[in-house]
Amino acid sequence: MSRLSNKVAVVVGGVGGIGGAISKRFASEGASVYATSRKAIGGLSAKDEGGSGGIHTVQADAGKLSELEQVFEKANSEGGRIDILVLNAGLSEYAPLDAITEDHFDRTFGLNVKSLVFAAQGAIRFMRPGGTVVLIGSIAESIGTPGYGVYGATKAAVRSFTRTWANELASKGIRVNVVSPGPTDTAMMAGVSAEIRDTLSKLVPLGRLGRPEEVAAAALYLASDESSFTTGAELCVDGGMAQV
Repeated sequence: MSRLSNKVAVVVGGVGGIGGAISKRFASEGASVYATSRKAIGGLSAKDEGGSGGIHTVQADAGKLSELEQVFEKANSEGGRIDILVLNAGLSEYAPLDAITEDHFDRTFGLNVKSLVFAAQGAIRFMRPGGTVVLIGSIAESIGTPGYGVYGATKAAVRSFTRTWANELASKGIRVNVVSPGPTDTAMMAGVSAEIRDTLSKLVPLGRLGRPEEVAAAALYLASDESSFTTGAELCVDGGMAQV
């Protein structure tokens, strides 16, 4: 039996990489998925992965609330509600302390934190009891990676919001959890050198990078009724990198 049958999901940043894997997995489990991307859209189809659900790709800038509100209204109008919200859009740029600029700080916090807050605020009005919010964090929140202090701080904020919103939305019957990936083999990672990939792999106890599909499996668990007694939690998908 499909785990997300008749569910309506919005995946912000849901085309390509981890977000694309989540959209495809949710659709394969029966959900009607509204996947957003800032860029021109292609590569996902309405019946991707052979599931009973469908993927509706929508061009929308996650940093512009007005565009996301249109996506939420479209999902609600066509599906009658929003059952699942996944907030995946994010920015990661290298900048050690002596190189941090106001632009870098504002751009990173603007997308990773500010847009996430107001996207959640805009979507929950269309959610009913039993709804779930899945935030995509990062183990960068806790490991202090040199050069990624601003990025790590934004992900620490995501973890904090998870706890607070889980408390605030419990009375509405809405659960909030966060998936925190470690180094994952996405198109972004493909752009780094083989030496860096090898170094990262050696830092992971399981000895390799993660796959987007493995992060999607964790998001599926938190989005489904299988995690009905789980809220405010962080599920790390990092091969043990920040755990042992």
